Amino acid sequence: MNKNFIVKRCASCGAIIKLLSDCDNSSIKCCDKEMETLVPNSTSAVVEKHVPNYEVDGNFISANVAHVMEDDHFIEWICLVSEDKEYFAYFVPGSDAVAKFPYVPGSTLYSYCNKHGLWKTDVV
Repeated sequence: MNKNFIVKRCASCGAIIKLLSDCDNSSIKCCDKEMETLVPNSTSAVVEKHVPNYEVDGNFISANVAHVMEDDHFIEWICLVSEDKEYFAYFVPGSDAVAKFPYVPGSTLYSYCNKHGLWKTDVV
């Protein structure tokens, strides 16, 4: 599996796609505009409220994001990406951004805020 986690977003409608692979000159359009590639931890926002945290519990981790979960501002999903697997948990406003995943040292946790984009942290 491609360990690169490539996510693109439409600046007009907010649609998000996850690519299985990419090339240097790919151009994917939505709403007649090229979709932007999201770069984790690159938005000017409070890092502590966006980067996923985790606690190890045996063979699992409990991942969470200490973020508001309001109708217009919330964490949409958390994903664990390892060398050969990806696990997603999706959320709605009013819920808690908490997920349980297998504990895979060397994997990466990603979270997506509908206003402040993509964030990540490494699992050790």
